[in-house]
Amino acid sequence: MRATARGWTAVWLVVLALAQTAAFLLVWRFAVHTGTGQWLDTVALTGNRIGQDRIDGLVNRILNAMSVVSLLAAMVVIFFIALIRGRKALAISATLLIAGANVTTQVLKYVIDRPALGIDPQRDAVGNSLPSGHTTIAASVALALILVLPAKVRVLGAFLGTAYAAVAGVATLSAGWHRPSDAVAAFLVVGVWAALAGLLLLVFQHEQAQVAPDDAHKVAASVLGIGGLLAVLGCGLALSGLLDQQQVPVDELTRRTLFIGYAGSAAGIAGTMGVVAALVLLSVHRLVPRWKG
Repeated sequence: MRATARGWTAVWLVVLALAQTAAFLLVWRFAVHTGTGQWLDTVALTGNRIGQDRIDGLVNRILNAMSVVSLLAAMVVIFFIALIRGRKALAISATLLIAGANVTTQVLKYVIDRPALGIDPQRDAVGNSLPSGHTTIAASVALALILVLPAKVRVLGAFLGTAYAAVAGVATLSAGWHRPSDAVAAFLVVGVWAALAGLLLLVFQHEQAQVAPDDAHKVAASVLGIGGLLAVLGCGLALSGLLDQQQVPVDELTRRTLFIGYAGSAAGIAGTMGVVAALVLLSVHRLVPRWKG
């Protein structure tokens, strides 16, 4: 056991919050305000028709399970898990993570303007859809679980929660509810709030708090992080290979091109969630030390 280095941990969390905020701004500007970004999103959203009839029922079940009622139920469960562990500050921080991320998503969805560039005229009238509310629900609950679960089951919870959030993000694309950038932006919003929740935990942390190095879960975090980065890299390579066809109307693209756009974007969605979850898993042992002091 060793004492926590709260100062360096705080610096790390501030860097994470700023980095994910910057990443969100880049995704927003590229996907919403550039022709290339809108075109790539439209290709992926059009490619979701390939094989859609085979997974439509499953996708709808996943998305319909996410509602305000289910979100409130998840918040209550997470709050009481923390209280049962005797962690009042953790209960407050985890609840703040979920509530803050979901409120932020709804505010951003309302205030962000999406210019109609003529690339996707069928959906231009709908306006902005970034970030995805359903994806935010799944990701915020997943990261809150990583925070509140005991160290012995934290890794299992991290993998299950990450998988569920990634599936939810891809499901919004498969159902045609959201563009890929909407899901990626939602993960980044939740990642910022996870860093802010971590800073709040540090404020309430006792000076005598001690952590066990074995609780760092470095291997699990590496699997999630490296796997996520590889998926994001694969997404970038797949989508960049389509740019030479940007002048072709989306409804005239080949089935192969549409599938590459859809599959590559799905990989990017899942990969982003893996990286965001890995960053939380890598930090949680310092934010929720085994011995409170």
